[in-house]
Amino acid sequence: MLENKKICFLGAGSMAEAIIAGLVAKELVTPKNISALNRGNRDRIEQLIARYGINDIDKETAITSADIIVLAVKPKDIDSALSEYTHLTHKGQLFISVLAGISTDYITSILGHEAPVIRSMPNTSATIGLSATGIASGKTALEESIAIAKQLFEAIGIVEQVEEEEIHGVTGLSGSGPAYIYYLVEAMEKAGQDIGLDQDVARRLILQTILGSVEMLMQSNESAESLRKKVTSPNGTTAAGIDVLNQYKFAEAIGACIRRATERSRELGALTNSHS
Repeated sequence: MLENKKICFLGAGSMAEAIIAGLVAKELVTPKNISALNRGNRDRIEQLIARYGINDIDKETAITSADIIVLAVKPKDIDSALSEYTHLTHKGQLFISVLAGISTDYITSILGHEAPVIRSMPNTSATIGLSATGIASGKTALEESIAIAKQLFEAIGIVEQVEEEEIHGVTGLSGSGPAYIYYLVEAMEKAGQDIGLDQDVARRLILQTILGSVEMLMQSNESAESLRKKVTSPNGTTAAGIDVLNQYKFAEAIGACIRRATERSRELGALTNSHS
């Protein structure tokens, strides 16, 4: 589906680069069919050209010739960035947004025409090809549009299609999710030092423990609860640790964390989209 498609990235930050890197590495798109635009930072565009062999063309040609335009600017800049090129776009193009909080209806209002729009929420693990991405279709997106977006994001990880309203939940769960894991590792590293382990030793043990646990979840048909119970012998060391987590209401804290992040996504979305 992506073969022979011309893709223009409006915005050239880390997420745009992650997607470009995935597309090129998996040979889904010829580098010369990819272009990237940003404001003022020509050095950044030249970096992407040098690293991935993408096309070096003028802004007008990049937009008018594109089959797919990936919106990868900062959410606060979407009005000015997209409005600058609206007159060069048309309803035969597919717009794929990676902007947190920006609705497909809002993007359509800026465009002024009925081009299909897909909204997405990748996460920062896209930079190593392991993103968990949620996608949702706008009102004018067809099945073909969704299939193209899925293929594009599968270049950087796994993809789940959800309803647009559920994108807020994806944001709270997996969009922000890497930070929760890093926070857990921070706490475990600190605890490792407190109990007398060398910092580097503790870090290696922690990371391998997390990696092994994830692989067990991936390879086993058992639930997380079932695997946890198998590790937790009555009156053993693990049970003693879990008891403390329960005393501190660890599960409730995680739930509250994800709900608040989801709520904040809705708040930010309402704030931005109310300006349309």
